[in-house]
Amino acid sequence: MKLKGSCHCGAVRFECESRNPYPYQLCYCSICVKTTGGGGFSINIAGDADSLVVTGEENITIYQAKLPATETKSEEVSGLQRRFCKLCGSALWFDDDRWPELIHPVASSVDTELPVPPERTHIMLDSAPSWVEPAIGPKDKKFQGYPEESLAEWHQRLGLEK
Repeated sequence: MKLKGSCHCGAVRFECESRNPYPYQLCYCSICVKTTGGGGFSINIAGDADSLVVTGEENITIYQAKLPATETKSEEVSGLQRRFCKLCGSALWFDDDRWPELIHPVASSVDTELPVPPERTHIMLDSAPSWVEPAIGPKDKKFQGYPEESLAEWHQRLGLEK
């Protein structure tokens, strides 16, 4: 499926191909909550990095979160690069050098009509702010952290690859 997206002010536009376009996974981690708006979660989908075409690239800024130190490792910078419009602040997509074949458009930046998922997966619920009340449906899956099932595996299990 061809995805076309943009920022709010129109300074950045992008398109890419996606085999996994269903916006089903809601992430409640502190980074997603703080960087993508007031809904208390972010929804990202998968795109083919080789198919990415961008106009207005000079208007993009990149944010890499600092991951806090734990008992077993020191503070580090995340390998995940979040891309935003530096003019209007719209979240656009993220990518990570560990998976160079993928980009992950933020669903709210996609202008193409996206398919409605038959179920949703709520992840990182242990990080959700107390004011967020996740709307978890009867078929939805819940995870305190990350699920074992990948985005691609979810699409395959439900026969939804495009």
